Formats: sequence, structure tokens, C-alpha cells
Amino acid sequence: MITADQLAAIGEAVSTAGTADALRKAFPGVHFTECSADDVSPRYKVALSVTGYDLYLVSGASGHCLEFTSDLASATGIVIAAQVDDE
Repeated sequence: MITADQLAAIGEAVSTAGTADALRKAFPGVHFTECSADDVSPRYKVALSVTGYDLYLVSGASGHCLEFTSDLASATGIVIAAQVDDE
């Protein structure tokens, strides 16, 4: 479970720390994955946007594979998607 306050704190930390490795140390128990925003299907809803990054919630509830979710209560991790310039 990720709370709204925790998501906001993670968003703030992404702006300064930037890397999943640093975030794992700051937020133990939360799974972090990094990718480019254009690697994420537009069908998934951004949980939070911060300068340079879109954050998506993921859940490992199935016990098998991670899946995108929009439910904070079932979220176990964050995908940090670096925004891509359209130029």
C-alpha cells in the first residue's frame, strides 16, 4: 500500500534524487522501476507528474508479475517514467 502522502513525498524525492536506487534507500519496501515515458502505454493513468517525470502505480498483488494500477491501496511500487521531449 502506498499512501497519498507517501506518493507526494516520492514525487518530491524524484525531482531531487532522480534514480530508483536512491529512492529504494529512502523508501524501503516500495518497488521502483525506471523507464522512458514513451515505453508506457497511454492507456495507463499517470498517478503523479513532477518536473521531468511521470509516476505510475504498480501492484504485485497477483504474486506473479507487476501490473499497473490506479489504486493506491493495492499499489506496491512506482514506475518512474522519464518524460520525452517531442522535438
